[in-house]
Amino acid sequence: MSAPLPWLHPQRVEMLERALDQRILVIDGAMGTMIQSHRLDETDYRGERFVDGHDSGHAHGEGCSHDLKGNNDLLSLTRPDIIRGVHEAYLEAGADLVETNTFNATAISQSDYHLEHIVYELNREGARLARAACDAFSAKTPQQPRFVIGVLGPTSRTASISPDVNDPGFRNTSFDELRATYREATAGLIDGGADVIMVET
Repeated sequence: MSAPLPWLHPQRVEMLERALDQRILVIDGAMGTMIQSHRLDETDYRGERFVDGHDSGHAHGEGCSHDLKGNNDLLSLTRPDIIRGVHEAYLEAGADLVETNTFNATAISQSDYHLEHIVYELNREGARLARAACDAFSAKTPQQPRFVIGVLGPTSRTASISPDVNDPGFRNTSFDELRATYREATAGLIDGGADVIMVET
């Protein structure tokens, strides 16, 4: 028998393995579609924290007046009520596993919004919101524990294909940059309470 892995949350992992042995587990649905149904505007995405185009003394750089609308990961900080509500709706519908709102929460992807300095926080808070919803539903029905899937999505750059058809050897990121950006995101997800890490495409 092999040695057990050094899980951060061994009791939850044991519950997950037991649940997988007993039944088919249901995962939640799309996050983006649920967010779109709220018809949010720029003020929702900015909240109070980003209303002036800066955050905690961090200048977002040139062009800080850029739009944040569409940066769904940011809603974990500016409209956590909506993100928690999405998780709760899926749990109410019978989901056993909910995915964090972190599909684009990497430094590479968030650099499009000049928000790469809050990537760890986006992932941690995304996981905390999902964890709180799962724990609340698990407390109501302990015989059906719920679990958090920490989501790592693709980045807005690729190391395998050139973005320039005239220069096939060019890459706009490197393996080392990708490794660092995913390490930071993963740390936030784990610290926020994710039970499982899932790489999405």
